[in-house]
Amino acid sequence: MNFYTRKRSSPTVPIISLIDILAILLIFFIATTTFKKRESLVNVTLPKSSEMEATAEQSHRVALVLTRDEKILLGDQPVDIAGLAEALRKFRANDPEGKLELKADEGVPIGLLVKIWDAASRAEVKIDEIPLRILLESGGGK
Repeated sequence: MNFYTRKRSSPTVPIISLIDILAILLIFFIATTTFKKRESLVNVTLPKSSEMEATAEQSHRVALVLTRDEKILLGDQPVDIAGLAEALRKFRANDPEGKLELKADEGVPIGLLVKIWDAASRAEVKIDEIPLRILLESGGGK
């Protein structure tokens, strides 16, 4: 007796379409990824609030950082309190549309904050244009 044996075809995976899908996913992830610029090399512990709402402002602001040991940085540049008004004038002259934000450590004395506001007033920077950034506790706000 002669039995007919059927040849089995081996299963194939259409790899070309998988490569196309992976390339599209790669392009999508690259296009939608946001890159965060490191603003300061100084570690500042910002005060936390559980009652304030987070703002969704997306504009870029240059940080005016006040550390616990009373050092002042405008962006990445250290500035002394006596030269702060002049540094703010130069900042405004170089970038008239530039915006500032105040990042103060929770241990900064209130007297230093008053000196910062005075220097900003002497440099003709409106105080209401410099928001104070406060971290939110994980339980409250947003």
